[in-house]
Amino acid sequence: MSDTTPEHRRWSPTHGEPYRPTPYRPVRVPPEESLARAARLRQRMDERRTVRAFSPDPVPDQVLRDAIACAATAPSGAHQQPWTFVLVKDPEVRRRIREAAEHEEELSYDGRLGEEWLAALRPLGTDAVKAHMTDAPALIVVFQQRHWLGEDGTKRKHYYVDESVGIAVGMLLSALHLSGLAALVHTPSPMRFLGEVLGRPSNEKAFAVIPVGHPADDCEVPDLVRKSLDQVLVEV
Repeated sequence: MSDTTPEHRRWSPTHGEPYRPTPYRPVRVPPEESLARAARLRQRMDERRTVRAFSPDPVPDQVLRDAIACAATAPSGAHQQPWTFVLVKDPEVRRRIREAAEHEEELSYDGRLGEEWLAALRPLGTDAVKAHMTDAPALIVVFQQRHWLGEDGTKRKHYYVDESVGIAVGMLLSALHLSGLAALVHTPSPMRFLGEVLGRPSNEKAFAVIPVGHPADDCEVPDLVRKSLDQVLVEV
């Protein structure tokens, strides 16, 4: 009897097929070119900064879609790809997200975070006001899928979800920066309101809200110093 189950219900990382290796033969980059590429990338990524003052100027939708597509190439536990990216441009939805986020942030800054955490934040100039939620032309809300959920209620456990989604978010930030855009990773706690506002299914848990756009003309950022390579690298 043929399998008439819709593809989205019987999805698996190998399209329902058993393990079957396929050749992988990327073109090897000569050492000189590899060194040049690595140096250029290091310089570009060193220019990346977290931005809290955004211009309302729109950005091309396809740039955002391409950046999300890059993030979705991230490695994941058992190749289960346990992520959902919700692109939010609607001003009213962004307003509702900001309102709910600021409510949670006010509670946090009023004492829920604890003095040690608040002391760590003070040099960065942050507070409970989250204007970037509505100033930026788009938000990317990242959800982690704790398990796969079929339309018939079937569940399948996902593995290494936190690690997988964290890697994907890092790749998303890199893709956005290299595309000429600025971003901020915001993780209000608790974040349940995001699933409610965006109508996400029960198997998804909010991971981060990422405002995306161009920096405002008067944008300022903290005068930070990154650790040197010698401080973060151990060679054995």
